[in-house]
Amino acid sequence: MEENGGVAHAEGTATTDRLFGDSLVLSQDRRGYRFSVDAVLLAGLTRVKAKDRVMELGTGCGVVILAFAARNLGAHWEGVEIQPRLAELARKNVEANGLAGRVFIHAMDWKEVREVFAPQAFDLVVSNPPYRRALSGRINPDAQKATARHEITGTVQDMFAAAAYLLKHGGRCAVIYPASRLDDLMVAAVEAGLRPKRLILIHSHVEAPATLAHVECVKGAGQELRVAPPFFIYERPGRYTAAMQRLHQGLVENGAEEETETERGLRHGSGFER
Repeated sequence: MEENGGVAHAEGTATTDRLFGDSLVLSQDRRGYRFSVDAVLLAGLTRVKAKDRVMELGTGCGVVILAFAARNLGAHWEGVEIQPRLAELARKNVEANGLAGRVFIHAMDWKEVREVFAPQAFDLVVSNPPYRRALSGRINPDAQKATARHEITGTVQDMFAAAAYLLKHGGRCAVIYPASRLDDLMVAAVEAGLRPKRLILIHSHVEAPATLAHVECVKGAGQELRVAPPFFIYERPGRYTAAMQRLHQGLVENGAEEETETERGLRHGSGFER
């Protein structure tokens, strides 16, 4: 069992992992960037509606967007990935899971979405953007890992600008981001016209401070942030909480939650805010 919850079977330079209760087969390079628990959290904590057109910015090998599509969460799925090798793996994973013609992967920079996509074409954008500033800390010597973890080819501001262009009025953008950089995240979201509306703080265990946050923003919404109950990954060292085990089995922790009055107002074009 790998740290990300997948069962790995090595084949040459890549491994094949079975995830989410064996509902998804995923190939990853043995070396280089490999998805982590962040992807499981993004896939499991994000609310997806039945008719959503979903875009993932920075799809990597495709794990999040494929997790949605394999469970029919949404109606249409696309992913953008700047690193050619990861985009190639994502396309292979689409084929391996029988999702060709339903999930579409684009090898491109998310700063160039205006050149490829029509505005307001999506209902939901998801992303695990690079967490670390370009010149902060130690840069990993592996270029694939460095690009995924540091703001080398794109910043959180670039991600939100792309999301704002792609989203319909009332559309949502969901991200996993370090709790220590929540101030940067929320400022960047508001500057792009996306208002943070729902926050889940993620803790390693019940006595640990929050290290990650799941934030859902809504395009064109007004003020009013809902702070949901915290999410804990481990109940003790080496043992996941029941909630985290459900995510690893592909069960959406918060997906059945009803939309708020604010969301209904935006969806129907009333612009209603409490």
